[in-house]
Amino acid sequence: MNTELIERIKELKEERNAIIMAHYYQIDEVQAVADYTGDSLGLSRKAAETDAEVIVFCGVDFMAESAAILSPDKTVLLPEIDAGCPMADMVSVDALRQKKAEYPNATVVCYVNSSAAVKAESDICCTSSNAVDIVNSIDNDQILFVPDQNLGNYVSQQTDKEIILWEGFCITHHRVKSNSIEKVRELHSDAEVLVHPECRQKVVELADFVGSTAQILKYAHESKAEKLIVGTEMGILYQLQEDNPNKEFYILNQGLICQNMKKTSLSNVLKALEDNKYQITVEEEVRVGAKRSLDKMLELSK
Repeated sequence: MNTELIERIKELKEERNAIIMAHYYQIDEVQAVADYTGDSLGLSRKAAETDAEVIVFCGVDFMAESAAILSPDKTVLLPEIDAGCPMADMVSVDALRQKKAEYPNATVVCYVNSSAAVKAESDICCTSSNAVDIVNSIDNDQILFVPDQNLGNYVSQQTDKEIILWEGFCITHHRVKSNSIEKVRELHSDAEVLVHPECRQKVVELADFVGSTAQILKYAHESKAEKLIVGTEMGILYQLQEDNPNKEFYILNQGLICQNMKKTSLSNVLKALEDNKYQITVEEEVRVGAKRSLDKMLELSK
């Protein structure tokens, strides 16, 4: 059945001049059928550069929104309309405006894990790959960082700027505890521990390497270690094993699963291509403001 689905997906891609983009946290089958897999920064760049007329975005809603913001002339489809992001829901435009009023001189740095409307209300976006560089490039010593307090705290350890943290977090990464690292080190004393900066500070401090999904993939490939323990969403295992067939990988916690990222299936992808489900659009006034913040990030990330 999967073979038939995949063949039909390939046919429709050709017919519609479509590209399938997938985040590293998607299920293995979806990553395998994608034309491009990446983290938030890589996917943003690809969405801005592609010549395809249709972008099938296998991720969560804010990612598809970013593609629609950067490529308003293209059809952007989100195969699973209920694939949201709890962290993105932890900040609203009204709440952000209130916080900006409290800190009128602060530059607002918005993690891409946020809605288009929140991006439009911010000064510049960032991803986990470039957050430190983005913050350090800003000519202002006071930064309001939304919505991830853990990533913001990670950035604060690598800058002299004042970082005002929003009380948001990724429910998947936030559940990782420092004692998990201590336990796995007892079982695998020869392994390196790699974690995402969305994890809590104590977890970050105990890790051998901290980075975005793309940075974790790069580090794992270049590392001389034959055994690596990964503290991020388990979907990354697919690409890790593809890139490093002779290395062993373990997930730090069995609960490192983003249910929203796992909602997209091959059937969803096929349905998206067949019936234009579900087309993502952004109101023009919001799109222009959000694009300004994303463009600033992309310009500084070259």
